[in-house]
Amino acid sequence: MDLNKIFETLFGDKAEKYKDILIEWTIWYIPKIIGAILVLWIWFVVVNMIERTIKKIMVRQKLNPLLKNFISSLTNIWFKILVILSAAWVLWVQTSSLVALLAAAWFAIGMSLSGTLSNFAGWVVILFFKPFKIWDYVEIAWLAWTVKEITIYNTIIRTIDHKTIIIPNSDISNGSMTNYSEEKNRRIDLIIWVSYKDNIDLVKETLLEIVKWEEKVLQNEEITIWICEFGDNSVNFHYRFYVKNSDYWNVRYIIMEKVKKTFDKKWISFPFPQRDVHLYKEK
Repeated sequence: MDLNKIFETLFGDKAEKYKDILIEWTIWYIPKIIGAILVLWIWFVVVNMIERTIKKIMVRQKLNPLLKNFISSLTNIWFKILVILSAAWVLWVQTSSLVALLAAAWFAIGMSLSGTLSNFAGWVVILFFKPFKIWDYVEIAWLAWTVKEITIYNTIIRTIDHKTIIIPNSDISNGSMTNYSEEKNRRIDLIIWVSYKDNIDLVKETLLEIVKWEEKVLQNEEITIWICEFGDNSVNFHYRFYVKNSDYWNVRYIIMEKVKKTFDKKWISFPFPQRDVHLYKEK
């Protein structure tokens, strides 16, 4: 079909004008479109090579799988933005306006998701600095829990009575934390109260005997038994010894039970709270 007849049918008297515009646009934009396609193809080849190299480096460094996925996704997004800007530049699109638009959109998203982004940043901090790992026993916000899972936005923990608690990562990364699983051994600290009438040397010998006969107490670590305070109606002893981290609670309960049974056998008494009441007869 003749192109001139098509233009005459569509535009009538202005057919010649629009045909010239079409030819001008074709001459002007076709090379640029081809150039943009070539740029896109070259960039995609280069980006794939770079991404493969980054993945090999992460595999050699044995990074956390979650961190590897995060870095891969982040580099993929930024490279795609760079490819689009390069293609737009070839097409003579005002890239400065496009960059400003992307920056404004990014800022708006960041403001609306500030809390979510802070949790995400906390997740990155946890992965990089590794203050704890899954199944560690940690103390956060004055409560001790076992870490069950670390997600992008939250850390999921399990309490001793098997409750599941979800804590935002930002609260963890910005607060204080105690990791009881970091060291292989842990010290048990007990306070033992005895009556003032009891023999102090007998008490110390008995306490030492109890831990010496407990096989899960680490005998190569320091065992300390000393008077720490004279109470209102008791002499208070610091009773300290070390066990393996996994044995902490079991040994603690076992020793406390043995202390009670052994003290009963040796007639060492636990004092009861006492108060003297003086009665005066009115005149």
